Amino acid sequence: MSYFTFDGKNVFYEESGVGTPLLLMHGNTASSKMYNEISKRYASDFNVIMIDFLGHGRSDRLSEFPTDLWFYEAQQVISFLRYKDYKNVYIIGSSGGAIVALNVALEAPELVGKIIADSFEGEKADKRFTRQLIMDRNKAVNDDAARGFFEYMHGSDWKNIVENDTEAIIRHEKEIGNFFHKPLSELKADLMLTGSKKDSFMYKISDNYYETVYSQILKQIPHGKMHLFESGDHPAIITNSLLFYDISMDFFN
Repeated sequence: MSYFTFDGKNVFYEESGVGTPLLLMHGNTASSKMYNEISKRYASDFNVIMIDFLGHGRSDRLSEFPTDLWFYEAQQVISFLRYKDYKNVYIIGSSGGAIVALNVALEAPELVGKIIADSFEGEKADKRFTRQLIMDRNKAVNDDAARGFFEYMHGSDWKNIVENDTEAIIRHEKEIGNFFHKPLSELKADLMLTGSKKDSFMYKISDNYYETVYSQILKQIPHGKMHLFESGDHPAIITNSLLFYDISMDFFN
């Protein structure tokens, strides 16, 4: 297992394959293990990199997640890419990992070539999203399937991680709101936004959730584009893995 140091703590990463670096970034309450299967497909064409953000998976734990969580995780990624001297990296970030991916590209544009931002909330925290998340998390800790997922991602201390994440999301929505420190109009990397029209979480919040939120983003990034899958759930990269792979390869090539 490989680690690099950020903020005095060990961040887990693993690499497989050869070629252009392709970084896969996990969402909130998940870890790099969510990509174990799809990463094998990409490894025939790319140097696939998977990271566990601090506080998650096989990385060192945090007693509390920072309020500006996704920006903090982006700083970890930027530090890693500079440590490895990687440039023109392709990134797929899903759910919270998509917010991290966009932060990386905005803060260190020289490091990033192309981004797929999958199944995420949008440009700003949405109070409706936070309310729905709290309800779903309260149900999840008592659901055997959800508990099994969290334990697989993190191990026996999964409950602390889920609680830390929920608290950080609540604080962020109340105290900060914006996910990005720079305007999205400054994004230079090629961008594709993806999601599923059957995303059971997002479409509880409002009808046409991705259509509305992504369209607003693309008004600021005219060189970006959107692809929404007719089926699947959250996140699209996992629930539409075969179609997602084909579409992502077309985009990267």
